Amino acid sequence: MKISTVNGYLESLAPLTYQEDFDNAGLITGDPDHELSGILVCLDVTPEVMEEAIRKQCNLVISHHPFIFHSLKKLLPDDPVTTILTRAIQTDTAIYACHTNLDNILEGLNAHVIKGMGVADYKVLRPVTSKLTKLVTFCPAEHAEAVRDTLFRAGAGHIGNYDQCSFNVAGNGTFRAYGKTNPFIGTLDQQHQEPEIRIEVILENHIKNKVVEALLASHPYEEAAYDLYPLSNTFAKAGSGLIGQLQEPVEETQFLEKVKELLKIPCIRHSGWRNKTIQKIALCTGSGSFLIPDAMKAEADIFLTADLKYHDFFVPSGQMMVADIGHYESEVGVKEWLHATLIEKFPTFAVFISETNTNPVHYFNR
Repeated sequence: MKISTVNGYLESLAPLTYQEDFDNAGLITGDPDHELSGILVCLDVTPEVMEEAIRKQCNLVISHHPFIFHSLKKLLPDDPVTTILTRAIQTDTAIYACHTNLDNILEGLNAHVIKGMGVADYKVLRPVTSKLTKLVTFCPAEHAEAVRDTLFRAGAGHIGNYDQCSFNVAGNGTFRAYGKTNPFIGTLDQQHQEPEIRIEVILENHIKNKVVEALLASHPYEEAAYDLYPLSNTFAKAGSGLIGQLQEPVEETQFLEKVKELLKIPCIRHSGWRNKTIQKIALCTGSGSFLIPDAMKAEADIFLTADLKYHDFFVPSGQMMVADIGHYESEVGVKEWLHATLIEKFPTFAVFISETNTNPVHYFNR
């Protein structure tokens, strides 16, 4: 199996179109056409992680954080990025990052963490916008059902918890075939009118090419007419953070103790006690202070994230609690998520969870 097969599968689950503009998700280095020998999954790629991958004969490292995040202008010997890149090239090891695109899918890393807290029913806290396209096509009435079914099979027609969604209206199409064409219906050099159905479907941007290819392959006309319209609609199944409810409310200290135990956090920084129970939980693994207003608007009892600054704790003003659960601690579960996902899809290939602790933050607690 080629490395590209694994990369393609990950991108079908967490499309690269869902990564943030500042991100660098996807294949960072390596040849996707090389045969796969093994996979090492990690949170961060460090020189130590690279050596672990080499020892375990893994020629594909899949990380959450991209090891090249900003533009490179120099490659110096004492720079960890240089060390990682050099070893990757020397050993033909590919490195792939699954970062904010994984954060932004409904069943991604945030879901893995929030389910561990006891939340079963959740939704995206801040849905993405401008990630949808409307496709409109026209075909003979007797072929409309077959064309619609092809579009649905290609992934078009999903709206919320509904699929096979389309809008159809009857009308007359006109055309005249000329030159060396071979018209499906009509006569050369004569205008033809045909009863047609206008079919409209919505699709996610990342499958646009796949849907258009399916349309052209199934459409009876030699020249299929279709239009693509970019939409600014929100897409509820992708975006930043999650929000959901516990089945029963719990005391503040009880809930934070559970989070502390779940994520193996030595301590939790949080805003003042509200002396109220907690039931509605908002979560954003990694740096999520930008979502504090969204969590407040959604009337969360607590918002859990990392990298909170001093003034962030003032913002809720008693309306809800905010708690800093650590960047590493909130995201290290990505290793379990990636491992379980890849083992289920590729059970015959070796997939290892990195044993290297890459947390740069240490706690002094005596």
